[in-house]
Order: sequence, then structure tokens, then C-alpha cells
Amino acid sequence: MKTTLLPRSAGRHINGWTITSVIGAAVVLLPILYVLTGLFRSPNENWDKVKQFLIADYVLGSAKLVLFTGFFAAFIGVVLAWLVVGYTFPMRNFYKWALVLPLAVPPYIAAYTYSSMTGYTGVIQATLRNRFDIAVPPGTIEVMSARGAVFVLTLFLFPYVFMMTRVFLERQSASFVENARLLGHKPLSVFVRVVLPLARPAIMAGVMLVVFEVLSDYGVANFFGVQTVSTAIFQTWFGMYDVQSAMKLAAWLMLAVIGLFMFERLLRRSRRYAGAANRSNPLKPQQLKGIAAWGAAAFCTVVFLLAFLAPIAQLAAWSIQHGGTVWRSDFADLTVNTIKGAGIGTAIILLIALLSSRAARMFDSPFMQALTRLLSAGYSVPGAIIAIGVLAVFIALDEQLSPLYAAMGKPEGSLVLSLSLSMLIAGYVIRFMATGYGALEAGYEKMPRAYSEASRTLGRSSLATFFRVELPLLRGSLLSGFVLTFVEIVKELPLTLLLRPFNYDTLSTRAYQYATDERVFDAALPSLLLVLIGLVSVLFILKPERS
Repeated sequence: MKTTLLPRSAGRHINGWTITSVIGAAVVLLPILYVLTGLFRSPNENWDKVKQFLIADYVLGSAKLVLFTGFFAAFIGVVLAWLVVGYTFPMRNFYKWALVLPLAVPPYIAAYTYSSMTGYTGVIQATLRNRFDIAVPPGTIEVMSARGAVFVLTLFLFPYVFMMTRVFLERQSASFVENARLLGHKPLSVFVRVVLPLARPAIMAGVMLVVFEVLSDYGVANFFGVQTVSTAIFQTWFGMYDVQSAMKLAAWLMLAVIGLFMFERLLRRSRRYAGAANRSNPLKPQQLKGIAAWGAAAFCTVVFLLAFLAPIAQLAAWSIQHGGTVWRSDFADLTVNTIKGAGIGTAIILLIALLSSRAARMFDSPFMQALTRLLSAGYSVPGAIIAIGVLAVFIALDEQLSPLYAAMGKPEGSLVLSLSLSMLIAGYVIRFMATGYGALEAGYEKMPRAYSEASRTLGRSSLATFFRVELPLLRGSLLSGFVLTFVEIVKELPLTLLLRPFNYDTLSTRAYQYATDERVFDAALPSLLLVLIGLVSVLFILKPERS
């Protein structure tokens, strides 16, 4: 009897859909794996100096930033989530969705905005001096420090924790909280003994997103002079012109990210959380009265003012006062570059995501599920790591293609792909594949399989079923994936700074360059446009809640 290593249905699974998924996963993983090989490369002289004199400070700076930002973001996010879910107070329905809006403001834009606002000549100290005759001691409210970096990152990243915790509590906490209240537990006891343990998975998921964002950050840390591993990668690459040492730093940072991810999964694996309530039995909020009600509203207002209204108002004022100089320069070119890069990257991402999500739908096997999950790996990897991996892979491709370049009349050793927009697009595809794939995967999960099965029963081919039945039903998911991915690419800073072609600037890179050159007023208009684009993404996410 003849035996085979593969099941009989394996041949059916190897088709265009599967091959596309494999290629997509390889594209995502190859640069990341290439970076990890840096751990095994022989160190050079620069690496010895970095390891001896600098790496301890870089690691300590990253650890402090992650620890304090994660703690304060978790505290603010969880408290706000419990307030808007568990209680009724003035403007509660507004803050229920408005407290997510700070996600529209890139932290590096908030960094230089608050730096100028809180400086000696900024609007805050100037108003206190000129109108109220109050002199603020030097350094009291200025944010140009590690504390300022924590302040900015906390304010503009806490919505991750808030959003995930709020949704979890709305759907899963009703019976537990109501039973605790019936048993006579005070509000603080309910929060500490019921809400916190129950919402731990959502809290940890939100905190991990904050941690990944902090580890990926370059703009805030560099602007405030905080030494982190991400800033070290930039300094080693552009300061020492040493890609090899930068790759070693990126590899160690990658190991730290993988370790954190596995640790968080291990913590969640040891416990099981079951929901005792569903959407038909939501948690009934208690009515706050008097000082408690206005205190909750005041807390939400202060956070919303600091995390959204104040920086937006300041950017708008600067844009009105000084935006003319930016409009008269190369602002149109910046906008075209931004839209072109983000548009091409988004189109490629959605194409691969569409084919891969369909393959996972057709062949629901552990292999396909693992393969499609690999497509999302890039989102948890800092942009600086992806940039180094992509650069190394493209340089290797140029070396392999050098005979072809010579035949085309180009000088020996020419770098064609490594100096093109293609390298930046590849970085975008790897970094943000998870955004497009997640939207389309959610669209397929909402689509009953009976529709596709009925089409096949009526004699239509798999391809015809895809175009005639599935694709029209995925129209909303495609739009959602396009908007979310496009906006993420437009706001991306570290990846764009590292991989952009020569003399290729976008709104994000130019805004950051203006800010680092202390031309804050010129940076206001491109920054405000980036924030408005980000608002489109956030409002798209919040559309079901506001309707």
C-alpha cells in the first residue's frame, strides 16, 4: 500500500491563493529574520565602543520610558474606561468616544507643540506673566526632559488602553459588577476586586500596544533628548555611518520585543476568562450625583483638553498666523509625495491581504492560520528594525543584480533598488500589513459561508464566486482597511526617515525637520494636516458608536 506524507487534499490547497499567502509571509518575515542574523555577525570596532560606553544608557532609557509610560497610560485609560462604563455623569456620552481622539495626534507632533507651549515664550507662561502677573519658576512646567517624554507619550497613547478596556467592560462585566454591588461592595471595592481582575486581558493588550509604540518611537525621544535603543539605531546609522552596528542594536531590540510578546501571551495563557454577559445584557451604569458627578466630568475634561483640544488649538493658531510661508514653498510636492507613497503601499497591502484572507477562508487549516498570522508580524516590530532589515535585503538584491545593471550601462556597484521609492514602499507593506489584513479578515468573519457555498452549488467557479459574491460584500471592509492603512502610513516617521530616497520628503518628515530646526511655526501646517488625516481614521473606527 502506497503511503504519502501529505494528505490527499493537500494538492487542492496549493493554488494561487495559497502561493500568494506564502509570498506575503515571506516578504514580511525576510527582513525581520535578516535583522536577527545580526546577532551572529562578528562585531566591529564601533560595536565595541557602543557596547562599552553607550548601550547601558540606551537600554536604561528605553526601560524607564516603557515602565513609566505603560503605568500612567494604564492608570488613566482604565480609570476613564470604568468611569464611562460604570457611571452616568454630565457629558458622559460625549467622552465615551471623544477620549479616543488623541490617537489622531502623532506623539512627535505633540512633543514639539507642547515644548513650545510650555516654554518661556510659549502661550502658557506668557499668559500667566502678562495677564495674571504670575512668574513661573524656570523648569517648572517645561517638558524638554525625560519626564516630558513620558507626559507626551502617556497623553497620546492611553486611548489604546481606554478603548480596549471600555469595550471589554461593556460586553463582559455586567453580571459580575451587578452581583458585587448587590452584595454591598463599595465603588472602590468593586473597581479593585472585580473590574481590575476581570478586565486584565484587555488592560494587558492595551498596555502591550502602548509598549510597542514606545519602543518604536523615535520622534519624541530624540526631540526631548532621551536616550533609547531606537535613537541609538539612528545615531549609529547616521552618526557613525555604521549599518552593521545599527543592525546589532536592532536585533537586540527585536529580541526584547519578542520576549515581551511571549511574556504577555504566557500571562494570559495561565488564566481563562469567560463572559457571563452579552450585548443584550449590558452593564447598567450608576448615576453619580453632586460633587462626584462633576468630579468625573472634570477629570474627563482635563484629560481631553490636554490630550486633544490644547495641541489642536495651538496648531490651528500657528497655521493661521504663519502658514503662508509653507504654502508658498514646496508644500504641494510634500503632499503629492505623501499621497503617492501611502497610496501605492496601501494598494499593495490590500491586494495581498485580500488574497491571503480569502485563502484562509477557503482552507481553514492550522498551516494557513499560522501563515496568515505571520502577515501581521510586522506591526509589532519597531519601524527602525524593519527599516534596517529592508535596507539590508535591498542592498543584497542590488549586489545580485549588479551584472544586469552593468549590461544596462550603469557603473559597477550601482545601487538602484536601494535608492528608489520601492524600498520605502516595501517597508510600509511589511510594517502595516496587519492593518489591511485585520480589516479584511473581520469582513470575511461577518460573511456567512452559505453565500459562497450557494454560489459554488449553482455551478460558479471559485474565481467567479470571489468576484460576483464575496468582493461586493467586502466593499465596506476594503474601504475600512484602505482608510486605516493609508492613515497609518501617512503618519509613519521612523521608517520614512530611514528608507526615503534622496530629496524625498513627506508631510511627516518635513514637519519633524522643521521642529528639530526650531521652525515650529512652519511645522504647524503640515502637522495640522497630518492630525486631520488621523482624525479620519479615528472617526472611522468610532462610526458605529456615534451612529
